[in-house]
Amino acid sequence: MAEKAQPIEGEEKKSSKKLIIIIVILVLLIGGGAGAYFFLMGDSGAETEESIENSDNKAEKEGKADDEVDSAGVKLESLYYDMSKPLIVDFPRGSSIRLIQISVSLMVKGQETLDALKKHDPMIRNNLLMLISSQSGEDLASREGKEKLKEAMKLEVGNVLKKMSGSDRLKEVFFTAFVMQ
Repeated sequence: MAEKAQPIEGEEKKSSKKLIIIIVILVLLIGGGAGAYFFLMGDSGAETEESIENSDNKAEKEGKADDEVDSAGVKLESLYYDMSKPLIVDFPRGSSIRLIQISVSLMVKGQETLDALKKHDPMIRNNLLMLISSQSGEDLASREGKEKLKEAMKLEVGNVLKKMSGSDRLKEVFFTAFVMQ
């Protein structure tokens, strides 16, 4: 009976080996997790005060350029105008594409500009359709061609707004759908 009460020396060695193995595995898992965290999170914590101040100054300068105020001194809000129908243009038979369909959204500053867009929608649609029909299918097939068309559309809509309402607060033109066949 005395022998049963005392632990056997072999069992004690097995349990201490298991304990050491478990501790080593846990340390490796914790170290691997910490390494993965720092690797995936990048150097976001490594910014110095100087770089933070520079980014703050840059944000202030950009904010001043984008913040427009109306005649009452109220900051104008960015609003979006979705053109109700897509712009559809047929191309001649010899062209590499037969048809193009473009849905457009416009970002403007202020409710007055949004109202002007709604009021002059027929003129804007006409000018944009004429602009699209003057493009070649080969140009519109590339990203650069689409970017050029987008800039030309921005200029055209801005000209209409300036001519009809006296101010051009159009900020951006977005293609919400672009289909070529």
